[in-house]
Amino acid sequence: MAVTKIKPVKSTLSKALDYIENPDKTDEKMLISSFGCSYETADIEFGYTLSQARDKGNNLAFHLIQSFAPGEVDYQKAHEIGRQLADAVTKGQHEYVLTTHIDKGHIHNHIIFCAVNFVDHHKYVSNKRTYYGIRNMSDKLCRDNGLSVVVPGKGSKGKSYAEYQAEKTGTSWKGKLKIAMDALIPQVSSFEELLQRLQAAGYEIKPGKYVSCRAPGQERFTRLKTLGADYTEEAIRERIAGKRTRAAKAPKAERRGVNLLIDIENSIKAQQSRGYEQWAKIHNLKQAAKTMNFLTENKIEQYADLLTRIKEIATASEQAGDSLKEAEKRLSDMALLIKNVTTYQKTKPLYEAYRKGNVPVFKFILHDTFPPPATGVFLPYHSSICRQCFLPDRGFPQSPCPSIR
Repeated sequence: MAVTKIKPVKSTLSKALDYIENPDKTDEKMLISSFGCSYETADIEFGYTLSQARDKGNNLAFHLIQSFAPGEVDYQKAHEIGRQLADAVTKGQHEYVLTTHIDKGHIHNHIIFCAVNFVDHHKYVSNKRTYYGIRNMSDKLCRDNGLSVVVPGKGSKGKSYAEYQAEKTGTSWKGKLKIAMDALIPQVSSFEELLQRLQAAGYEIKPGKYVSCRAPGQERFTRLKTLGADYTEEAIRERIAGKRTRAAKAPKAERRGVNLLIDIENSIKAQQSRGYEQWAKIHNLKQAAKTMNFLTENKIEQYADLLTRIKEIATASEQAGDSLKEAEKRLSDMALLIKNVTTYQKTKPLYEAYRKGNVPVFKFILHDTFPPPATGVFLPYHSSICRQCFLPDRGFPQSPCPSIR
């Protein structure tokens, strides 16, 4: 089970990155990954992308946190799930830094991604819709990896992990109150008698617009309406009167495949409207004709032939899906390559001037941290920023940095 939350980073990007990259929390920085940037210089590279934004805003980046239940996942799997979540959220268009913290009782991921994408330099829009999209992605990844998922009940609010775990084990105040009420409702004849029975059981009752209860030792009162849709005053009165039963999870109906025909005999609408009944009959005849034409055109004469054709279509669909994923990955790689080529084009004159020793002072420069290729081509794709040589308070080197000689 993973709990997610996201918040904007408005002014302290470098501090936020330093926090998530803390070696004491990330196993001496072994649990750090990045995309489209180097984690050591992510704040500067984010800044370069932000400077090209079409719409200026207050957000520099977004900080996404993904927390797992204690003992449910190891740090390696958690880091991999975090990487998959970051890729799904950013779609290969935003630089990001991913870290996994293992210093607490529960393993959790931190993902900081740039607020502007490096493809068309549009800002990331963060709202309820995008957040629920992130939560659904996280839940899907948890299911795929055999982890549990919290499913809020209909008509109830979401729960914190502590509240969820307490209710699961029957130790939460709300859980105990629900158990007590469920046991008393069949025994009472009115809502007022229910409150009296609860009071006799030790609960303190607080009347008002919303009736609240507090168990012995409980710090705050609990409003009955916060227990769920079946525990509002109106719902409880209906349950006592026998007009309502506590909602239970309905089992999922077994899918019997696609049915193009309308069941006229069991259709209430068809029984109430002669016009609809006539339309449904014509509709069923048209669908039957289409099905007959399809079988004839595809030379399907037996049921086994139909099953074979279905299997072929399913295989073709899977292959198309795989091809689409491969194309999306190529597009993502090409977007990153375009970003690096653009950076190279803009920084090449500065780099060449530095190699010739004609630049007296500048803030920073990108250079290759590995021996240059035989072709002499400079690729920022493998680059980082040499903070040691180019920080303003350390002066300007008289000769090129040793890492680029």
